[in-house]
Amino acid sequence: MSDNLQMSFNLDGYSALGSPLPPEGYKGFAGFHKYWGKKPVEVWRFLIENLAEPHDIVLDPFLGSGLIAKECVGQNCRFIGFDINPISIELAKLYLRPPDYIDLGNAIFAFEKHLKPRINSMYQLSDGNIVTHFLWNNDQITRVWTKRGSRKVELNPTELELKGFQSAEEYQPKRLRKLQLFDNTRINSQKNLTIDTLFSPRALRAIDLIKSEIEQYSDNLKRALLLILSASVGQMSNMVFAVSKRGKTKGIETDKIEVGSWIVGYWCPTQHFEINAWNCYATKASKLLKAVAEARTSKKTPISSNPNDFFNEKETVCVQQGDAEQLLKDIPAESIKVILTDPPHGDRIPYLELSEMWNSILGLDYDYEDELVVSNAKERGKDIQSYNEKLSSIFSQCARVLKKNGIMAILFNARSECHWQSFRELEASIGLTFIGCYPSPYSAGSVLQDNRKGGLKTDYVLLFGKQINEKNREKTVETFRNIKNWTTRYPKESN
Repeated sequence: MSDNLQMSFNLDGYSALGSPLPPEGYKGFAGFHKYWGKKPVEVWRFLIENLAEPHDIVLDPFLGSGLIAKECVGQNCRFIGFDINPISIELAKLYLRPPDYIDLGNAIFAFEKHLKPRINSMYQLSDGNIVTHFLWNNDQITRVWTKRGSRKVELNPTELELKGFQSAEEYQPKRLRKLQLFDNTRINSQKNLTIDTLFSPRALRAIDLIKSEIEQYSDNLKRALLLILSASVGQMSNMVFAVSKRGKTKGIETDKIEVGSWIVGYWCPTQHFEINAWNCYATKASKLLKAVAEARTSKKTPISSNPNDFFNEKETVCVQQGDAEQLLKDIPAESIKVILTDPPHGDRIPYLELSEMWNSILGLDYDYEDELVVSNAKERGKDIQSYNEKLSSIFSQCARVLKKNGIMAILFNARSECHWQSFRELEASIGLTFIGCYPSPYSAGSVLQDNRKGGLKTDYVLLFGKQINEKNREKTVETFRNIKNWTTRYPKESN
């Protein structure tokens, strides 16, 4: 195995992929829905273009945001992907089989006709103005705004109106399943956290109304309308922080209060915005409609959920919800040319816990027990030892299904040495040979990573080959060697 080396990368002005274009940010389908740890599509596209040939099978045992599936199909590759998180599967299916543009537009128009007046009535003042933003401080509304054109205009509701908004009758949603969370201070969650803590009664009523309207639709269109809802609920929640005192560090502090966003976890700040729920849904609906319009010439890909059908019928795509450790056993040995994956990076992101609000609202279920993660929720028993054991088992299965001279590219980074254990044992334990790696920065800044002590600014793309001969190894190195900071040494990250 290659000697470990503590690498110090200079990323100033760094182009992530050398000659290819660097990440430009999330646009189209890639920008429609938040997903924790989402990676730039340019990273996947470059790897697919340089590691796979048309009609090769590409595997990703950790599907995540689902964007890699769309990129593989766009490069005429076959694709098989797994994820324990059901919203990952739903997102992948949306990107591979988006609804018809006209059908989606008509559904959104019908929503605007039937739902907008009913939802807006909950935000209406006696003078007819519709509130777009409330600013809350503890249990008091301190400021109120509406929109006129593109301008946000502050309103002066009466004391009676304010009292009515503040004391809205509690509402128990009828179409949302209960939250299933744990005591985890890392993401500010508690086992007894309820959905009505995260949303105002107005927002919960609006969510129920929207879900009720969606029930009349089916298949791809229903999936799209539901995912618009999950994409928008973060901004509907009580977790939208207020940005104040901007410019303080530069000595130009202003009193202007700006609307922030839902970032990570289940923190409801003392001072937060409540945003008109219809406007949140309409904004995301418009974004998806635009993405569908831009992709209208793309073919709608048939999707299998059975690996046996995928291999026996030579279908193009298979995506399946479940534990990768078990699902990989259904894949024939030496049947995969390329594995591209972004596994959970130790304790960085508790995916299922953070996705629980979406899955609750969509009515999707899963098994926490099988998740690969290091969780701060101690009752889960998801520690670094169990993480390394499970990840090593999954990598062993990946090595089994990979063809000789096949390539496995893994996106990974972690703050502490212990999280790299599985990677350092990879070659010796399962017969994969480390070829090299390079740093791949994110396409957008992260409040969580930028502000956290020891926060990471990049991932590494690590390349491994199975029984790779010298000719293929040199060919791979030649492909990647011009990427800035490419190295054939193994990275080591420590506290």
